[in-house]
Amino acid sequence: MATLFISDLHLHPSRPAIIQCFLTFLRRQQGQTEALYILGDLFESWIGDDHPEPVYQPVKSALKAFSDAGTPLYLMHGNRDFLLGVQFAAETGCRLLPDPTRIDLYGTATVLIHGDSLCSDDKDYQRFRSKVRDPAWQRDILGLPVEQRLQMARQARQLSTHSNQGKDEIIMDVNQDAVRRTVEENQADLLIHGHTHRPGIHTFRINSREITRIVLGDWYETGSVLFIDPQGWQLKTLSCDN
Repeated sequence: MATLFISDLHLHPSRPAIIQCFLTFLRRQQGQTEALYILGDLFESWIGDDHPEPVYQPVKSALKAFSDAGTPLYLMHGNRDFLLGVQFAAETGCRLLPDPTRIDLYGTATVLIHGDSLCSDDKDYQRFRSKVRDPAWQRDILGLPVEQRLQMARQARQLSTHSNQGKDEIIMDVNQDAVRRTVEENQADLLIHGHTHRPGIHTFRINSREITRIVLGDWYETGSVLFIDPQGWQLKTLSCDN
């Protein structure tokens, strides 16, 4: 069996086909994998564990069934769902991971991150990231009424779309110095992340060590899953038709 990695599903009521694609994926992989890691942005937005959106209830139920079947299920916050909390984890059986997290993956020292911290050239975004990851800021936001938080999430999505339209593509991609620093700080040989929506496998060297960076794809039109077992890895695209 393999260990699976996904990210950037951006589940939202406006995209029911992708939600169904994810539910089908969970059902097919349930009990068939070593572990499943979701490396951020499972949802397009998350206003707190009291989120009232009924469309997300089948997602929570499917995650719980997946974890109850005996497969470890890990979840990392992304830049869209940083308010996922302990209530969601209890309801779904997910284990929340810090960003970054270092694991031993079939004998390979591996660091897992969402990926937004690597986009260090985007100074405006990094300031935003520092603010929303602050526990005091999060407590203040979670203390607001649900409807107010929903409105803030809608405004944030609109502002993000408008802001990104005016940015150079290079600025929104990873900074290679940040990549190297993350690898060295975690003494890793493999880095897995999402966020940039630019799936691919990259190699580079640090002194005499060959380092691999695997970028997970998004789930806007198709699914993207990284399968890793002791024999190697495969970054696969899943059809979400029908």
